[in-house]
Amino acid sequence: MSSLSRDDVAHLAGLARIDLSDAELDKMVGELSVILESVAKVQQAGAEDAPPMSHPMPLTNVTRPDEVRPSLGADAALAMAPASELQRFSVPRILAED
Repeated sequence: MSSLSRDDVAHLAGLARIDLSDAELDKMVGELSVILESVAKVQQAGAEDAPPMSHPMPLTNVTRPDEVRPSLGADAALAMAPASELQRFSVPRILAED
């Protein structure tokens, strides 16, 4: 059982800049006590044999190897373009220079 008091909850609410009414303070004492008891139970679990991990299931990276391969050249890519300029697609301007 935690020794959390109403004054402790009021102090925490003040630190968090939360304005709680008297009824809310009384309710929070019980709710925060339950949370603290749950944390205490988790801390009692024997975790000495458990290795630290980032995920509960093992992850495998499924990327392909980074290999140089032939690719589409600029001339072939622009061959069917309606307009091109300086080896780039040319599109109509939609924004003014302002």
